[in-house]
Amino acid sequence: MIPKIIKNETDYEAALGRIDELMDADPETAAGDELELLVTLVEMYESKAHPIDLPDPIEAIAFRMEQAGLKQKDLIPYIGSRSKVSEVLSRQRPLSIAMMRKLHEGLGIPADVLLKEPGALVIPVSGGIEWERFPLAEMIKRNWLKDFHGTVAEAKKQASEVLTAWAGSLGFEVPQPALLRQHVRSGSESDGYALTAWRIRVSLLAMEQKVLKYQKGTVTPDFVRDLVRLSYLDEGPLLAQEFLLKNGIHFVVESHLKHTHLDGAAIKLPDGSPLVAVTLRYDRLDNFWFTLCHELAHVALHFDGAETAFFDDLDQAGLDTVENDADLWASDALIPPECWHAANLGRRPPKRIIVNLATSLRINPAIPAGRIRGTTGNYKMYDDLIGRNKVRKLYS
Repeated sequence: MIPKIIKNETDYEAALGRIDELMDADPETAAGDELELLVTLVEMYESKAHPIDLPDPIEAIAFRMEQAGLKQKDLIPYIGSRSKVSEVLSRQRPLSIAMMRKLHEGLGIPADVLLKEPGALVIPVSGGIEWERFPLAEMIKRNWLKDFHGTVAEAKKQASEVLTAWAGSLGFEVPQPALLRQHVRSGSESDGYALTAWRIRVSLLAMEQKVLKYQKGTVTPDFVRDLVRLSYLDEGPLLAQEFLLKNGIHFVVESHLKHTHLDGAAIKLPDGSPLVAVTLRYDRLDNFWFTLCHELAHVALHFDGAETAFFDDLDQAGLDTVENDADLWASDALIPPECWHAANLGRRPPKRIIVNLATSLRINPAIPAGRIRGTTGNYKMYDDLIGRNKVRKLYS
């Protein structure tokens, strides 16, 4: 046979048969060269079509103990106590990230075996994390830590293990605020630990969503105007999620945590796909649509830089060029500048003028009403137009 890439089981069987015929061939002959090439091709096909499963982590530990002549008590420095060692080896307790790290570093057991993921690495913990500062009580109350079944006090004692295991599937094990490259728009000191916990939570929720692959350049003013036309419909905020998911953009609603002052965020997930998350801190249509467009502005304008997350308290004025640019981009996408100027609304136009403008643009009147309230600073106007209590119930 002529050696060629093996693409199926028929080719594979034929190659094995030919190898049997050539087994006695001398190495320095044409037959020997053919044998060497066929063996290489078979190995390539087997590694792809018949991969060898990674060893079981507990079996790997037992094998290493036998190799090194270790007893169960010798594992205490790596696993934590005699009872924990017994529970782990009898499969009554799962290996924690901390245990895996110590077993990897102390006994040389490969990380991919311990994690049951080919090529996986056990990332060392960086110092300086005050684990007890994470809002564990609120996280447990909200059922964020579904794999943890203890009390708040127990969670605080095991905080490093609980939190690193919780965040592990994101591809970074250490939920350390200082390491996360993020831009925070807030008029007061934001709690970095609460902010990081919220970021991890919405990222984990996003990873459960099925989206198409995001195409760079998708988010344009025209794209956002198509999206905002959904505001004309009663279920527009809910339809917005479907619209974004079908365009490769994750969308999550999750209430903010105390001391985060959040309306929304734009986050680049580990795979590079964009996530827009909103808190519905203010249950109003005008706030929902402006927040959504502001975060999409970050996706359009700022996702090529070093920062991987933008967190926004939209009660605060734009404190820098990044936020001013996002505010302007969002405003122009919501209502085209030429339409806004042509309407010549003034500081307090009659409601019918606002409704007529919204109707002509096929958007909800809450959007122009909210813009007038914001630009004039008069938040007592048009209270009946801004859509109070219209969003949260859709996402209940």
